[in-house]
Amino acid sequence: MSAYVITIMDNPQSIQAAARCIASGQLQPNKVHIKHHHAVTPKDNLNDLLERNGIKNLENFKNDQRYSRLDRCIAAFLSHLYCWKQCIIDDEFTLIFEHDAMMIGNLPEKLWFDRIITLSKPSYGKFNIPTKLGVGPMVQAQYTKGAHGYMISPEGAKELLEKAKTNAGPTDTFLNLNNFPFLQEYYPWIIEARDTFTTIQNQQGCAAKHNYNEQYKII
Repeated sequence: MSAYVITIMDNPQSIQAAARCIASGQLQPNKVHIKHHHAVTPKDNLNDLLERNGIKNLENFKNDQRYSRLDRCIAAFLSHLYCWKQCIIDDEFTLIFEHDAMMIGNLPEKLWFDRIITLSKPSYGKFNIPTKLGVGPMVQAQYTKGAHGYMISPEGAKELLEKAKTNAGPTDTFLNLNNFPFLQEYYPWIIEARDTFTTIQNQQGCAAKHNYNEQYKII
């Protein structure tokens, strides 16, 4: 198994948060060895990266501008996309974290799932709590309430990359049951967002976050 935390390598806050994520993996009984994965940022040539990956329809991103800053939302999606590509290169199950995620529980030594599974406690809005322990259908909502911690297989990575060509959008809402009816959820959740800042959302987008308060920073 591989594990990566998406990190903005020229952002001290992102590096600090990612270091906390990496440390949390080492604290678990079944240690998870998490590596940095360089984030795509608006400083990169986003149009070129979109074209290289066959992404032409940006409507889902544009429709989210009430909550997110467009270029940063696209960059975040591309950051995840390059983790999916890395999963295919590694040819093994891959655990993907956003920089503000932390492991709060132990990852089972053998976790069997169908291509894509979220392991994360929702980080914003209303959600349902699974009634079944272990692996089951995703029930928290029709889409992941935060893409801060999930696992994919190489087969799942291929499906994500293919769907991105037509349905790309904010990563959390892209991971939905219409796009991926087989999407699963592990409970009790073993990953949680401990976010104190955002590099993506605007103030309206932050308002629904469970950790949002007057000290929360938009950077």
